[in-house]
Amino acid sequence: MRTETIPFDAAQYLREPEAQAELLADALESGDATYIATALGTIARARGITEVARGTGVTRAALYKALGPTGDPRLTTFLGVLNSLGFKLTLKPEDAEAA
Repeated sequence: MRTETIPFDAAQYLREPEAQAELLADALESGDATYIATALGTIARARGITEVARGTGVTRAALYKALGPTGDPRLTTFLGVLNSLGFKLTLKPEDAEAA
């Protein structure tokens, strides 16, 4: 007997800003550019890609492409998406205790 599956989209379950921030923080901590772009894309879809695109100043299609699994957003797009989503990027030394 075959098992029927349906596509899973995390954006449908990622509604709270705190959960979105946690996903993005994990992606940034990983240092994996694909994970970061995918996490931003998931959050943008959860918030409404049209509104995020409007706030970023790019088209929906360009945003889907940049934040998809094969995307590589420009720094200006990345910062624009963060701003549109209401996130603030802060940095600290990797080994803050040694500094």
